[in-house]
Amino acid sequence: MFSSTVARPLQLVTRFMQWASAVIVMGITSYFIHKGPRGQHIIYWEVISTMSVVFFLPAFVSPFMPNALSKFVLLIDVVFSYLWLTAFIFAAQDYNWHNCGANSPPGLSCSKKKANEAFIFLTFIFTFFAMFLEVGALWAYRRESTPVREKNTGGAHGGPADAPVATV
Repeated sequence: MFSSTVARPLQLVTRFMQWASAVIVMGITSYFIHKGPRGQHIIYWEVISTMSVVFFLPAFVSPFMPNALSKFVLLIDVVFSYLWLTAFIFAAQDYNWHNCGANSPPGLSCSKKKANEAFIFLTFIFTFFAMFLEVGALWAYRRESTPVREKNTGGAHGGPADAPVATV
């Protein structure tokens, strides 16, 4: 079964990949901003990646404090999964439908643009996976920390315990 001892390492690896991908997108996009004219999509990628680098940090602590942080981290994952999906759609439109070299920033190699698109997708997919791992880990934590109740077998004679039991 899925337990918190299995969930923690999976969460940490997923969180690291999520955060590292966002940092790489931030770096490549910052390079684009430095090198050439900026379009609306480049600014969007920069804002989302910069916010992600900050907002993804509590997720590294979440596996160790599931009761306190899981709901907050899950909300961040849900919101940012949509933001990263939108970023990926923008990148796919810019670099796959039209001439890659002519799109913003013009003149830069398509390999850098495709690399940015790939890391945008990786950030999205790791954020998506992290949502499910967070829910699974919270479910496992609650299942493991809930005390097991024994079935009420009734009084001394095995009958229902809702009425006084007569002793002989």
